[in-house]
Amino acid sequence: MAGTHLQDDLNIERELKALPLETAALLGEADSGRIVSRWLGGILATAVLALFLPWQQSVRGSGTVTALDPSDRPQLLPSRIDGRIEAWYVREGQYVRRGDSIARISEIKDDYLNPAVLPLTRQQQGAKEAAIRDKRDKAAALADLVAQLEVQQGIKTRQVRNKIEQGRAELRQAVLEDSVARDQLRRREQLFRDTLGLVSVNDLQAFQVRAQTASAKLVDKQQALAIYEAELAGLPADYGEKIAKARSDRSATMAEVEEGNAEVAKLRDKVGALSARRDFALIRAPQDGYVVRATRAGQGEIIKAGDPIVTIQPARPDKAVELFVKPMDVVLLRPGRHVRVFFDGWPALQISGWPQVAVGTFGASVAVIDQFPSKGGTFRVLLVPDTTHDAPWPDQLRLGTGVQGWAMLDNVTVGWELWRQLNGFPLSISAEQALPGDEVAGKGGAIPAGSGGDAGGGGKK
Repeated sequence: MAGTHLQDDLNIERELKALPLETAALLGEADSGRIVSRWLGGILATAVLALFLPWQQSVRGSGTVTALDPSDRPQLLPSRIDGRIEAWYVREGQYVRRGDSIARISEIKDDYLNPAVLPLTRQQQGAKEAAIRDKRDKAAALADLVAQLEVQQGIKTRQVRNKIEQGRAELRQAVLEDSVARDQLRRREQLFRDTLGLVSVNDLQAFQVRAQTASAKLVDKQQALAIYEAELAGLPADYGEKIAKARSDRSATMAEVEEGNAEVAKLRDKVGALSARRDFALIRAPQDGYVVRATRAGQGEIIKAGDPIVTIQPARPDKAVELFVKPMDVVLLRPGRHVRVFFDGWPALQISGWPQVAVGTFGASVAVIDQFPSKGGTFRVLLVPDTTHDAPWPDQLRLGTGVQGWAMLDNVTVGWELWRQLNGFPLSISAEQALPGDEVAGKGGAIPAGSGGDAGGGGKK
């Protein structure tokens, strides 16, 4: 049975060879196994060689176009007072300069409805300042009174002391006269007794009267001296009371002056607040820019302090890119790292490992790295243009345009990169290139002007 099948196959093969078929002849002559093995060998050799090709590692992130200077970013212009919109002076999309009027707000609070509240407050301030000046004059007069009382006390003291000195001299004279009169009276009495009538009684009585007069004069001088000394002792109390009262009145007046100054300060603050509030009623543009969007519509709408009125986009912002990267990748970045970016709306071809063949991408460098993650857990990295080897960023870029970026790291081989990704190993850099934990914007927080990294592949739209 097996022999029969073999014979049939040989017959079929002879018949095919006898037929004039070119395909059958080729099948018989081709060495298909050897050709396939050559192709497989070539592909394998190419793959092996490709494993040794250079590959530049990168950290990928996405973000948007923003402004490097916070003052150049879109800002909401709020109302600083409660009020009602009375008039609009701009339209959406209109270009405004700094100080141009945007809208006018009218007051709705009872305290400010009276249009004369500012002049009335200034009048109150003027009256209070005039009262303070009068009290200052009174205090100055009281100070002069104290000085005069002190001078009078000194003069009176010197006068009384002079009287005391004079009284003491007169007292010494009276003592002397009393002593002489007493001595003369004693001798006259002795002579009257010894002479038995040679001295008349009248003469004796005259000496007695003289002695009594001298004695009375002595008593008068003693009393006068005591009065002068008492007067001298009472002078500090008399003038001290007057001086203390004048000083007390002056202190009370100065206290009233200080209270008046406090009230004037409050009135001045109120006048300043009213003046500023009047200026707040007119909302002005803080800088040159465009009115992007009005958040309040029409006239007569009530708004509160802090409510936004319009959104202003500053003109000619210094563009940058805020890129968000994963926490495990942010440690690989540092200010000055070169980054390749492409923008939404600008066709681009980017091979992260071979930036030299990229088309439609632009150069950038890391300027600032946030210390804290954003709400999504990613870290924000600010990029600035790097035109060292690339064309400038397009002027047509608008803030908020989507961005994709690759921060270029070290060069490795394709085989190493495949092995790293298959095993889930993280990217690695050398120790001297690692970013310190407290560094966010280079030394001293300066924004790098350019970057030191591989460029290439930068292109125009």
